[in-house]
Amino acid sequence: MSRKAIIDIGSNSIKFMVCDRAEDGTVLPVLDTNDIARLGEGLDKTGEISPEAMERNVAAVAAFAAKAKELGAEEIAAVGTMALRKAANSGEFIAKVQDACGVTVQIIPGEEEARLSYLAVLSALPLGDAELVIFDTGGGSTEFIYGKGTELKNRFSVNLGAVRITENFLAESPLSEEQVAAARAQIDSEFAAAGVTGAPKLVVGMGGTVTSMGAVKHKMVKYDPDVIQGSTLTRADIAEQIEAYRTRTFEQRKELPGLQPKRADVILAGALILDVITDRLGVDGLTISDRGLRHGLAFDLFSR
Repeated sequence: MSRKAIIDIGSNSIKFMVCDRAEDGTVLPVLDTNDIARLGEGLDKTGEISPEAMERNVAAVAAFAAKAKELGAEEIAAVGTMALRKAANSGEFIAKVQDACGVTVQIIPGEEEARLSYLAVLSALPLGDAELVIFDTGGGSTEFIYGKGTELKNRFSVNLGAVRITENFLAESPLSEEQVAAARAQIDSEFAAAGVTGAPKLVVGMGGTVTSMGAVKHKMVKYDPDVIQGSTLTRADIAEQIEAYRTRTFEQRKELPGLQPKRADVILAGALILDVITDRLGVDGLTISDRGLRHGLAFDLFSR
């Protein structure tokens, strides 16, 4: 079976995975890393990818494409999510990536993003027949998938992520309780309007915010996906981290073991998103999935 490479271009980070297929049919990562390149920086205000964000993200994709070829990948699949769905100049970005490294970026709709995320979780966690909600929160959007066992019942994407909430409400540090409450109220209002509700037996969280908060909980200086996968974040854990981020400057947040320095400014918004989701779904916490869209896409590619 040929080796595959996945480049997942999000609003906040680019995730990169080179993988093989194991004998049991599961995806076997050879390299799994990311670059917090902030494609969506300023996008909410201008409607376009800025020249600076364009340049650094094209360079990051080209570097990952070169690494994929170095590792012997016979196929490179590159996908873009919310930032590229939203940006008026996404076509320019796609053209620049094509010119830089010969990789064609496919912009996938929110529902396809949700489907791939669901596949990724099902392939890695023993969920049984429980009623569950899976969410994947990123820099520009949050995907929700409602299911029961292997049956996907409903899926939708909400145009709300950590970058916009940070830029509009949490751009300074430290913050007052009132500033944080205003940000949380906005998140709650938008999720309520989108229909984020229910009473699932299990909630599974995906994405950089969730895994980063898991790493902070475990004070993980060196990230270990095997520890994070299947671990939990309680509502008390989330509340504790919200307070830790609220009362620290961006520079002080960078000193917290487990937190990637480039995520220091947006992590508070991400933590508030988790707080609202667990509150609206009436659960005491969530299970963390270290798997993501890239794993679902790899599963799809190997199934063809």
